[in-house]
Amino acid sequence: MTYEPISVFDIFKIGIGPSSSHTLGPWRAAQRFTRSLQENKLLYEVVSLKVLLYGSLAKTGVGHGTDMAVQLGLSGDDPVTFDVHNIHAKLNDIASMRQIVLGGLHEVDFDPREDIEFLFSETLPFHPNALTFLVTLKNGESLSDTYYSVGGGFVVKENEEAGSRKAAQFPFPINTADDILHWCIKTGLSIHEIVMENENAWRAETETKQGLLDIWQVMKECVYRGCHAEGTLPGGLNVRRRAADLNKRLLRGYTYTDFDSWLETIRSGGHDFKYILDWVSCFALAVNEENASFGRVVTAPTNGAAGVIPAVLLYYVVFNNGHTDEKVIRFLLTASEIGSIFKKGATISAAMGGCQAEIGVSSSMAAAALTEAMGGTQRQALMAAEIAMEHHLGMTCDPIGGLVQVPCIERNTMGAIKAITASQLALQSLPDYAKVSLDGVIKTMWDTALDMNSKYKETADGGLAVNVPLSLPEC
Repeated sequence: MTYEPISVFDIFKIGIGPSSSHTLGPWRAAQRFTRSLQENKLLYEVVSLKVLLYGSLAKTGVGHGTDMAVQLGLSGDDPVTFDVHNIHAKLNDIASMRQIVLGGLHEVDFDPREDIEFLFSETLPFHPNALTFLVTLKNGESLSDTYYSVGGGFVVKENEEAGSRKAAQFPFPINTADDILHWCIKTGLSIHEIVMENENAWRAETETKQGLLDIWQVMKECVYRGCHAEGTLPGGLNVRRRAADLNKRLLRGYTYTDFDSWLETIRSGGHDFKYILDWVSCFALAVNEENASFGRVVTAPTNGAAGVIPAVLLYYVVFNNGHTDEKVIRFLLTASEIGSIFKKGATISAAMGGCQAEIGVSSSMAAAALTEAMGGTQRQALMAAEIAMEHHLGMTCDPIGGLVQVPCIERNTMGAIKAITASQLALQSLPDYAKVSLDGVIKTMWDTALDMNSKYKETADGGLAVNVPLSLPEC
């Protein structure tokens, strides 16, 4: 296996919903394409533009906002900073004017109804999530670039060499779970300490810590918004938001003024099992209802699975004394490394592996991070990650209407609860007696992904997507 350095900030990215592979990835691809034009002094030479969407990007592209993302990326807008409240106004302007300002600099005729083509029956061999940008220049010449959105917001340009994006010499190179354990045994360091040492190869430790706290801030804001936003999710399924109603019922009239006082109010409600279970579900629902509403979320490792890590981390913060910045940082570092080895050894793209590659991976990440945070050994943390994934193996991706809503939102609650259960099992177990290793389950997940029928891989061609009438709400 070729060594691929992956940063914690590759696994955790700030973006806009509803999908990291179908929204954030195409958005980034469009940005890269316009930058390439500018760097080659061709931006102002463009007279026409077309975008071709292949495979899974075509089949579920409208429901996932792929066409929206491409237009915003071509316009030079950034998903980290763009005001989500201006999305529809910006798209309406492009559609009504039939023009787009490439990179925010050069105006080109562009009608999204004509110039974004959904090639439903065509799939490129490298990856199901492919898109091609075609431009014609003033001199009559044409050029094109093809990109692949390979999951979690990662984008690969066709014929781009692996690892060409950036280089880093990690002191502790890791491709597998065995590599993690090897370095932990050799150095005596915990998993999060190994990860931090590797991150230091890219930037100062203070910068990494601040970046992780920024990630945590976006997660907190997302949960808080989702727990106070009512109404129906966009897209036509008429799915009602549930997190806000659940939040009200659980707090029973208690008042608060901000996120911190809200957490204190939640904490004051006690440690009853049902109460905690309801809150974990509420946190997860909140994030993915925001995600489904084109809100700002953090890929963890994807948008479709963005609720699992925040829900389990808030469980740790609120109910297990994990409220300090340092504890949050350690949790995110450990979680990110588990996500990176799944990406290297299998996939974090539902279009490649079904929902086991998204909810399953996020649950595995959260289980390991929680286990280490709760005082578990490195072996117990890896065992927790294995348990969580083992019980997501074979999970299909069959979004109704091509929307990241049903069954995606509820699956985040299940992934969070499974992560906590996996952690508890590992903390009460001796890993020496485990029959299945994390590396073994990662290989099994990849084998399962390869065997899985394509209609269960984010195409909306099978499963719930074809067996549930689109006119019915979820509940």
